[in-house]
Amino acid sequence: MARKVTDEQTLVAHGWVALDPADTGVIEKLFKKDIHEGEEKLMLAVLENAVEYFQKYVLARKPNGKKLFQEAEEWFLEKDSDGLFSFENSCETLELHPDYIRLGQGLLVWKEAKLKLSSVGGHRAGRPKLSRTRVTQTSGRLSKTA
Repeated sequence: MARKVTDEQTLVAHGWVALDPADTGVIEKLFKKDIHEGEEKLMLAVLENAVEYFQKYVLARKPNGKKLFQEAEEWFLEKDSDGLFSFENSCETLELHPDYIRLGQGLLVWKEAKLKLSSVGGHRAGRPKLSRTRVTQTSGRLSKTA
C-alpha cells in the first residue's frame, strides 16, 4: 500500500523543520539560543583579545603598547562590574573561574614571572660584552732557552 507523504515529512527529510505558526514558544526559544550562542562567541573573542594584548604588551615601551596592556589589565582586575561584557560576567557565562584566571595559575602570576625574567635579562644586557678576538698563528718558531 502506498504511503501518503505530507509536506511536513518532506520538509523534515530535507533538513527543514516544520513549525506550527501558532507555537511562538519554539521560535522564541530558537531565537534566544542563537542570541545566547552569539553572545558567548563574542565574549570568548573579547577574552582572547584581552589575553593577547596582556601578553603581547606586558613589556611594551611605546605609549600605544603600554595603553593596550593597561586597558587589558584593568579589564581583568575590575570587580563587581555589571556590564554585559565585563570580565567577571564573561567568565560566568563561559563557565570560567575569574580569580583562577587572574591569580591562580593565571595572568598575574604569568606577568610577575615575565617581569622577573625581563629584569634578569636586563641585567645581563647591561653588562659589558666581551669582544671576540681572532687568534692568528705566528709564523715564527718557538725556541728553547737555556
